[in-house]
Amino acid sequence: MKITNKHLLEGSGISQMSCPKNTEKFAAGLPDTIVIHYTAGRDAETSAKFLCSEVQASAHLVIARDGKIIQLVPFNIISWHAGVSSFGSRQGLNKYSIGIELDNAGILQKTGNDYKAWFGRSYPENEVIFATHRNESTPKYWHSFTEEQIEACRQVCELLVSKYGIKLILGHEEIAPGRKQDPGPAFPLDRFRDRLLHHNRSDEPDFVDQKGKVTADLLNIRSGAGIEFEKIA
Repeated sequence: MKITNKHLLEGSGISQMSCPKNTEKFAAGLPDTIVIHYTAGRDAETSAKFLCSEVQASAHLVIARDGKIIQLVPFNIISWHAGVSSFGSRQGLNKYSIGIELDNAGILQKTGNDYKAWFGRSYPENEVIFATHRNESTPKYWHSFTEEQIEACRQVCELLVSKYGIKLILGHEEIAPGRKQDPGPAFPLDRFRDRLLHHNRSDEPDFVDQKGKVTADLLNIRSGAGIEFEKIA
């Protein structure tokens, strides 16, 4: 994978989709920020086509659940992914940042044994996590991201950091708190940006392969991720 002199991604599993509505170039020295989103859509291609339509929204990339990447806007052109947003002294993050959308249904509603997205599709329990958002106090059900997606996003962000001197990696939830919840607690945002911007990654294994160790003497095994699930052992 590489970034060409036309500010386009090139490599295996990467495709381009025309989004001619975005034409304004970044100012000199920009972009210097990446904003991570989820699509809350049915699939990557549907979301990419929607963002390329006449709506007042777009993004630079959409990353599918299998790790394939669709580029909509060249990296030297401003896309409309942030909306009303602020961070520090900056207002309107579109003009400072590259927007990356990850194919993900977002918040799910549990009905019986089903976990349903807003558009009606049900997802299996092994694709669901029960967690509390950084801006909230009550846990919800969230569609999980795949390792392939996170790894593809990492590789892209690593290239962008090197090519454009990226200084910040933020979640949409951090630049529009109360209005946006993506990428949500299913995405390891804090570790992700810390590893890319601050740590020497050669000293540690890749975060998607890290394993935990239980040190408690006793443990309740439940049928799902939450105390409301049946205890099975």
